[in-house]
Amino acid sequence: MTVFGKESHKNHDGVHFFNDEATGLRAIIAIHDTLLGPALGGTRLWTYQNEDEALTDVLRLSRGMTYKAACAGLSLGGGKTVILGPAPTDQEKRKQMFSAFGKAVESLSGSYITAEDVGTSVDDMVAVKKETSHVTGLPIEIGGSGDPSPFTAQGVFLGLQVAVKHQLKRKTLDDVKVLVQGIGHVGWSLIQKLRNAGASVVVTDINKEMVEKAVSELGCKACNADEWMLQDIDVYAPCALGGTLNSHTIPLLKCKVVAGAANNQLAKKEDALSLKRNGILYSPDYVINAGGLINVDLERNGSWNENLALEKVGKIAESLDEIFSRVEADDKLTTRQASAELARERLRAAAIRQDSNKNDW
Repeated sequence: MTVFGKESHKNHDGVHFFNDEATGLRAIIAIHDTLLGPALGGTRLWTYQNEDEALTDVLRLSRGMTYKAACAGLSLGGGKTVILGPAPTDQEKRKQMFSAFGKAVESLSGSYITAEDVGTSVDDMVAVKKETSHVTGLPIEIGGSGDPSPFTAQGVFLGLQVAVKHQLKRKTLDDVKVLVQGIGHVGWSLIQKLRNAGASVVVTDINKEMVEKAVSELGCKACNADEWMLQDIDVYAPCALGGTLNSHTIPLLKCKVVAGAANNQLAKKEDALSLKRNGILYSPDYVINAGGLINVDLERNGSWNENLALEKVGKIAESLDEIFSRVEADDKLTTRQASAELARERLRAAAIRQDSNKNDW
C-alpha cells in the first residue's frame, strides 16, 4: 500500500488506521484540514477490491469534505472514514463493530466528528455514540436530527434548478428530462421532488426492485444500468458512487447539465474541462450535495430544527449561482476551478483571521 506517495495524500493533517480483531473492524480515518474547525465527515462502509483502493477513496473524500464545508460557509474542516467491508450480518456483532469504531473516533480527541454515509445508518451511529460524543446524524428521539438524506436531496434539487436556469434558460422543471442514477435514500427523495416539480424522470440502479418501485409509484421510466450515458436527457443526476464522469462516458453524454448527489463524480480533474468543451454545465459535487452536512452541523451545534435546516440548505443555490456566474464571466474557467477558488478564498480568510488573533496576543 502506498501512503505518503499518493497525490491525494498531500496536505492531509493526518491519516489514521484502526484494526480491531475482536469485532472485525478495519477502518481508515482521514483528516484533511481543520483550519475552519473540527473535521466532520461521514463513515462509508464498502467492500473494496483491496486496501489501496480504500485508502484512495478516503483521501479523496476527506479533501472533498474540506471544500464542501468551506463552500457551504460552515465552521468545519474536512474528514472522512471508510470501513472495509463486508460488515457482520449478525446485528449484535455489527453493533459491537461500530462500538469499537466509536472508541477509535474518541481517541482522536474531537479533531474528527463522524456521521452516517454510504453503507451505514442512523442505528450504526447510535452504537458509535455509546463510546464518543463526536458523532452526529443521530435519531430525533435522542436529540438528533435523524436521517440527513432528505436535506441532501433538497440541496441537490435546488442546485439542479439553478443549473437548469443558467444552462437551459428555463425557469421551471416542467418537462425537463432528468436521469437519476442511484435510488438510495437521497435518490428516492430527489426523484419525488423532481416529479412534483413536473420533470420527466428516467431512473437506473443495480437494485431492480427500487427501479420497479420508482416506475410504478412515481411514474418514472427506466433504463439499463450500463446504458445510462446513452439516454436522450437534459440533466444527468448521479446519486450512486463516484467516477462516472470519465473519458469513456463524457463523449457519449447527450445532456447539458450534470447535477447530482454522488461524491467524486469526476474520475480525474481534467474531466471538468472535457465536460465544458462538450457544452455540459457541471455542478461541483461537494457544493451541490452539502445539504446533509449543513443539517448535521446544526445538530452538532444544538440549534437544529427542520425549518432552519431547510433555510440553511437553501444557501447551496446561492453558492452555485455564484460559481456559474464566475464561469460565465471567464470562458477559460471550469466550474470545478471556480468552486475550488471559492473554497480557497474562504480558507484563506480563515487563515488571516487566525494570524490576526495570534498577533493580538
